[in-house]
Amino acid sequence: MKTTRRKLALGSALAMSTAGLAGFAGVAGPAGAQAVDSISASDKAQGAKANPELTAEFGGRLTGPQATYVESVGKTIALQSGLSNARSDFTVTLLNSPVNNAFAIPGGYIYVTRQLTALMNNEAELAGVLGHEVGHVAARHSNKRQKAAQRNSILGALGSVLSGAILGDSGFGRIGQQIFSQGSQLLTLRFSRTQELEADKLGITYLRRAGYDPRAMSTVLESLARQNALESQLRGSTSQTPEWASTHPDPASRVRDALVQAGANATGTTNRDKFLAGIDGLTYDDDPRQGIVDGRKFTHPELRLAFDAPEGFYLVNGAKSVSITGQSGKAEFSSASFNGNLDTYVANVFAGLTGSGQPGVRPESLESTTVNGLPARYGVATAQTNSGTMDVAVFAYDFGNGKAYHFVTITQAGGAGAFNTMFRSMRRITAAQAGSVKPRRLSVVSVKAGDTVRSLSSRMAYTDAPLDRFLVLNGLQQDARLTPGQKVKLVTY
Repeated sequence: MKTTRRKLALGSALAMSTAGLAGFAGVAGPAGAQAVDSISASDKAQGAKANPELTAEFGGRLTGPQATYVESVGKTIALQSGLSNARSDFTVTLLNSPVNNAFAIPGGYIYVTRQLTALMNNEAELAGVLGHEVGHVAARHSNKRQKAAQRNSILGALGSVLSGAILGDSGFGRIGQQIFSQGSQLLTLRFSRTQELEADKLGITYLRRAGYDPRAMSTVLESLARQNALESQLRGSTSQTPEWASTHPDPASRVRDALVQAGANATGTTNRDKFLAGIDGLTYDDDPRQGIVDGRKFTHPELRLAFDAPEGFYLVNGAKSVSITGQSGKAEFSSASFNGNLDTYVANVFAGLTGSGQPGVRPESLESTTVNGLPARYGVATAQTNSGTMDVAVFAYDFGNGKAYHFVTITQAGGAGAFNTMFRSMRRITAAQAGSVKPRRLSVVSVKAGDTVRSLSSRMAYTDAPLDRFLVLNGLQQDARLTPGQKVKLVTY
């Protein structure tokens, strides 16, 4: 969560940027895909217009040697698409985001998050992921899915879950979209299985053209599936769809399909050591400047605050807000404009939960309290939905100096109390506590004689599942034998 809250019309930005694909002249691609053969001036202009908002939504653009390395690999693989023969026509961005995601938009703009990059284990995998996204652009998939995007808007993963599973398809589902609109969780369009396979094939084709081992597409998909399974295990969830692959369904079968397409005995470069050297030192998980999630605790050293999610809930830190999700409800923590009057602040938050023309959500009354020395104001409203009666609560805190922050929660009727412990946990932190918050970083180390997966995993900066995290991060199995001199990744402070 950044220190300021912005409202972005990401759906409009992407609808605009994908609309220009209709103007491309096409050539036949894999499985009959209609592929573009150039980057038009209009697409360059549209991409340039959307790029700043998309970059900001994912925590901003990283600079430095890691970003320069990723940019070089991205431009190399993008050239294989034939969209342009000039490296300068492509803009490749390493995003400061703790989410596993990658995407591309018309105009030659390609993006990958540092978190997804850190999960990879060689340069060919990085090229494969970026090539897959370029393949979507080259095959005009966004253009073909544009109507669906306009109908559904572009929601965060949590928003999609909320508005569909809890609020149903009623007009009141707008509340779920407004509250849980974390674009950093899901930005790219939902493509069909056929389109995903076409993009995989194009990505594999680009890998071959660039001299990479085309099997890298299969191995990176496998790492994504394993990472998601681990995250689901850690938060007690049954979801099996990786965040990047949430728009790229059925990862298990795609691993097999990609390997068949590449050929089990295919060859090519992977540049593993070069890749590991290129990403060494990347920030991993949350950037302290955006706040840190540690289990059920959220700490923001710049805002000088902290709170704890209830037992059984998990936190997801986004560019604009923090989402809190559990079986009994969902919540978001964020900030808004504050004129010093908490009544006005809470009323404005409630008013912003529904779109234009939708029935408003208003609490019967507002109550005052004090939480750990902070003046607070809260209210609960009820609303009828296709899923029954829901409670929507807003709990706001005055931090002084014109700053206020709030939670919005949605539960089944009578369930708002599920978040009481979280409401009461909000607190200021001292300068010393803020200064003690350190980022996790990716550290590439050489295996020494006697090192095992278990001994190395003990150096991971986690108290929960350090061995599982180490194995998934390095694409290793529990019975893997390490050899002296071998490079592996650790996450350390």
